Amino acid sequence: MALLAAFALPLALGACGGGKDRPKTDLAASKVTTIGVNAYLWRASLDTLSFMPLVQTDSNGGVIVTDWYINPAVATERVKVTVTILDQDLRADGLRVAALRQVNQNGQWVAAPVKAATVQKLEDAILTRARDLRRAAVAG
Repeated sequence: MALLAAFALPLALGACGGGKDRPKTDLAASKVTTIGVNAYLWRASLDTLSFMPLVQTDSNGGVIVTDWYINPAVATERVKVTVTILDQDLRADGLRVAALRQVNQNGQWVAAPVKAATVQKLEDAILTRARDLRRAAVAG
C-alpha cells in the first residue's frame, strides 16, 4: 500500500500543471479591473478632458470632475464637466457625461442650458479614444 502511495503522489502532483504553460492573460480584454472601473474608459476620459483643469478624480468610483473651463475664443462662457464610469466593461452605456454651462452677463456668471449635442460629442470622443486604446493594446 505504501508503495502504491509513493507512485501515486508524483503523478498527482504532475497533473497540477507543473510542466504546462499557463494560459496567457488578455491585456486587451474589454474588462480591465485593476482600478475599479474599465481602464480604457478611465484613460480615454482623462485624455479627452486633458485640456480642462481637474478638481476631482476617483479611479475606484469612476468619477472625474473638472473645474470651470473658459474657452479663450469665447471668454463670456464657461463649462464644467463630470464623467462617471458606471461599469467595469468597455461598453457605451458604461459611461455618463454631464456638463454645466454658464455665461457672463454684466459681470455675473449665470446658468445657461447645455446643448445635448455637446454632451453626446464628449461621450463619443471618450468612447472612440477608449476603443483606440484597446485596439493598440491588442496590436501591441
